[in-house]
Amino acid sequence: MAKRDYYEVLGVDRNASANDIKKAYRKMAIQYHPDKNPGSKEAEEKFKEAAEAYSVLSDPDKKARYDQFGFEGLGGAAGGGFNGAGMDMNDIFSMFGDIFGGGFGGFGGFGGGGGRPQQTRFRGSDLRVKVKLTLQEIASGVTKRFKLKKYVACSHCGGSGAEGNSTETCPDCHGTGRIVRTQQSILGMMRSESVCPRCNGEGKIIKDKCRHCNGDGITMGEEVVEVQIPAGVMGGMQLSMRGKGNAGKHNGIAGDLLIQIEEEKHPQLVRDENDLVYSLLLDIPTATLGGVVEIPTLDGTAKVNIEAGTQPGKVLRLRGKGLPTLNEYGRGDIVVNISVYIPETLSKEEKKSFEQFKNSDNFRPSESVKEHLFKRFRNFFD
Repeated sequence: MAKRDYYEVLGVDRNASANDIKKAYRKMAIQYHPDKNPGSKEAEEKFKEAAEAYSVLSDPDKKARYDQFGFEGLGGAAGGGFNGAGMDMNDIFSMFGDIFGGGFGGFGGFGGGGGRPQQTRFRGSDLRVKVKLTLQEIASGVTKRFKLKKYVACSHCGGSGAEGNSTETCPDCHGTGRIVRTQQSILGMMRSESVCPRCNGEGKIIKDKCRHCNGDGITMGEEVVEVQIPAGVMGGMQLSMRGKGNAGKHNGIAGDLLIQIEEEKHPQLVRDENDLVYSLLLDIPTATLGGVVEIPTLDGTAKVNIEAGTQPGKVLRLRGKGLPTLNEYGRGDIVVNISVYIPETLSKEEKKSFEQFKNSDNFRPSESVKEHLFKRFRNFFD
């Protein structure tokens, strides 16, 4: 099933403020919260869909990429990006539960008896790499491999940070990761909830730290990552691969790998969106008499017929010889801008040849030609 537009999911317009987006997500999350809709698969999917939309629209960088490039700007074609439907519910509450003023358990006011406790899961930091692509690689798509130095789960303790089975339930929060306090006020009993300071919200404590990772559950290592870059990407675009960044402490959530696209300059072609622009410089005989010339393309050359009497400034198009549109059908063109080379110096014989044509009416521009050139000149500025 095709994804719905994130603004549509949250019911806000594209000019909505960050606060409006947050309010809209909170409203939907309350409406479709599992505690209010026990056993409802539809409510669960809508809850996840809202979380996915909020994860993008609440992040200025992701929101900017989504506004400009849509889902592809988030790296969906490269296998990255947040996918609410593929996340565990605990992951969603771990990432966004704070906006409800009490995490997962903050919905206890519904009278539903409170849900599962929210335990903190540490998230690893993102990694960024730059990849330079030729226009040929952009035209066809390419697979790149990176050897990344990154934090990985400690092989000795399996990422737990503990020696053996030396973890135990936190005695202060009893494994919930949260400390709940109630106090009397003029409005009655007030309930507040905060992260347990003893276990930092994890719900468990380590008695004996792993000697290899000093209790963090992560060590520096290497990983070879293969990235499939789709055809049609542009310089400045950022793709992402979820979970390929640094590992999170204590078997937490891994960060993302962010791939920054850079374009290498082509020696003859200049990119303009999905078109490729080529400047063709004709000699006077070819422009006057016509002929056949070769135009560079991304996969070789193409022969083009030049009509007799071709004027400087004329534009030719090689349809479908440009770059593909990202994740869509169709390709751009090769746009050929024609100029005519006028020699700066002439031999005596060459001067005599041109003197013969100097007073010929056929070599003087007519009034209609002048008018046509002026219209083109004015249209350029308009």
